[in-house]
Amino acid sequence: MRLKDKVAVITGGASGMGKDTVLRFLDEGANIVIADYNADTGAATVEQARNAGHGDAVVFVRTDVAVEADVQAMLQAALDSFGGLDIVFNNAGVGGAVGPLTETTVEDWDYTFDVLAKGVFLGIKHAARIMRSQARGGSIINTASIAGLSGDGGPLVYSAAKAAVISLSQSAAVELASDRIRVNAICPGFIATPLAEQGRPEATRAAFAKSQPWPDYGRGEHIAGAALFLASDDAEFVTGEALIVDGGLTAAGPELSKKFSRSSGRKARRAGITRGSTGEPPVLRDLE
Repeated sequence: MRLKDKVAVITGGASGMGKDTVLRFLDEGANIVIADYNADTGAATVEQARNAGHGDAVVFVRTDVAVEADVQAMLQAALDSFGGLDIVFNNAGVGGAVGPLTETTVEDWDYTFDVLAKGVFLGIKHAARIMRSQARGGSIINTASIAGLSGDGGPLVYSAAKAAVISLSQSAAVELASDRIRVNAICPGFIATPLAEQGRPEATRAAFAKSQPWPDYGRGEHIAGAALFLASDDAEFVTGEALIVDGGLTAAGPELSKKFSRSSGRKARRAGITRGSTGEPPVLRDLE
């Protein structure tokens, strides 16, 4: 088992890519703290893991990653429950602000950056403090996106936040290298998760499968596999990397606005905020 007796904290670990990573890491021998805003899906994920035979190797902590005290508490839970910290996967995310630039409110911008960028900053900051004090190194993994690699890979505010995550990961990797703390980002393409599917799984999966050169749609397990590599000793010389996992989409050029014109850019029909799998509803308004 590649993560035997390692201790990992995974934010956004109660659904989608995070949940798939939780289950994969448990199968590889890790002890896991699931940190998620949604307490219902968090409890359900813990129950699923324990029913699969993982017993006391997993705990849940309700966490708002944009609140510094919550981030400190989730990491302290790793120390209290398992006696250390080896891996932090800053994966929590939301769709965030959608709609044209000219219709985006400051409040929706702030919410999106709070979750997607500040949440990653806080995760790196406090994980690094603990890992440095342990003097045994560690691996910090951050979920970015192909949306952060170009100007047409996702909604504007989401893309800007994910670009910030990539840059932050690279800068932190340089700063923390002397402590043997590796910092990397994963840039998913179109991954069929509850957040992305929005209640239409079959239509979403079909659209995603057609959007890239690879003939199958992306799944959470694909991201879990990438995270496992970056968390494991196999990646001991890999830091500051933005690992693209997108079925060749970036190589072909995403041109997202041409494929999903209703969701972003000038031709969007609605504007507002989406809150992912937090359990809180979106607030969207129709545009004339």
